[in-house]
Amino acid sequence: MNNQNVLLEKFKQAKYPIGGNGKRNIQTLKDAFSNVAGDIESDVYGKGMLIEKFQEKIADYLGMESSVFFPSGTMAQQIALRIWCDEKQLNKVAYHPLCHLEIHEEDGLKELHHIQPVLLADQTRLIELEDVMGMEEEIACLLLELPQREIGGQLPEYETLEKIAAYCRDKGIMLHLDGARLFEILPYYQKTAAEVCSLFDSVYVSFYKGIGGIAGAILAGTKEFTEKSKVWKRRHGGDLISLYPYIISADYYFDKRVDKMDEYYQQAKELAVLFNQCSHVSTLPEVPVSNMFHVHIHMTKNKLEPLLLEVYDETGIGITSYLNESEKGICSFELSIGDQYAAIPKELLSSAFEKLDQKLKGKAYS
Repeated sequence: MNNQNVLLEKFKQAKYPIGGNGKRNIQTLKDAFSNVAGDIESDVYGKGMLIEKFQEKIADYLGMESSVFFPSGTMAQQIALRIWCDEKQLNKVAYHPLCHLEIHEEDGLKELHHIQPVLLADQTRLIELEDVMGMEEEIACLLLELPQREIGGQLPEYETLEKIAAYCRDKGIMLHLDGARLFEILPYYQKTAAEVCSLFDSVYVSFYKGIGGIAGAILAGTKEFTEKSKVWKRRHGGDLISLYPYIISADYYFDKRVDKMDEYYQQAKELAVLFNQCSHVSTLPEVPVSNMFHVHIHMTKNKLEPLLLEVYDETGIGITSYLNESEKGICSFELSIGDQYAAIPKELLSSAFEKLDQKLKGKAYS
């Protein structure tokens, strides 16, 4: 077994994993169904009280006219961009170079819909108003991801969002929100979901990230937009005969966790301080703007993995299950704070980071 597999196994065995809401096992579904009456009728091919009631609930929360439940965000977002391109009769959209559609979907947007992306900004930074205003190519839609996950979950200032939205409306460019982690950024902006969504023509949100459901997404917009999305959902094979396991778990964990995002955010800032106090460690952003951030450790994987394993064994605290190593020999990983963080005794947490700091100092000069 290589060290990476050992790290994963040790992390799974740790008594106190730092991030997340707990193991993604069958109990997740059992808890969601624990108080659900067995005689409730399931949804059938996207129709029925169960799915329609949830769609209305989330549309209201987002301040949008209508919403549709999808089995995946990948499906929902490709469909949103297809609708806007068809409406504008222009098969070009713009987004960040590290957008999910660009790096994680096997070119689905290009191969399935023949839509060409215009990549805005350098991949190391956020899209700014100047990037949008400086586009030389005409586009149907601009996609903004809040937060920008691949660069540590960074966020633009809210004033920047307002200016980009105003510019897009003036120029007839549709604005789509990749809000996979929308709920998680509301404490930083001190805005409601409806206030943020009012800047956008269409919105996608996820129910398995910070919310911790099994799977599933919502695509929201005007009634006309969502009716078109239902047609494309059928074409994509997204109208399963029933989606109720996803919907019930999404509803259950939404109610359970949506109001805890500020708690997670404050804890993420607390944890980032502990990381940044360690030798050779920095977080991106230095001060998190949501419950998620990236950790960078200036040490090779071969040196770092044994140190982490020692910390796990000595304290029972699991910091990460994996390490990505850059060409420069710097390791990184992502952390998202959820329910598990609050269960860690503060004294034990402090001890773990003191040990980590000492081990990093010793190994760096060995």
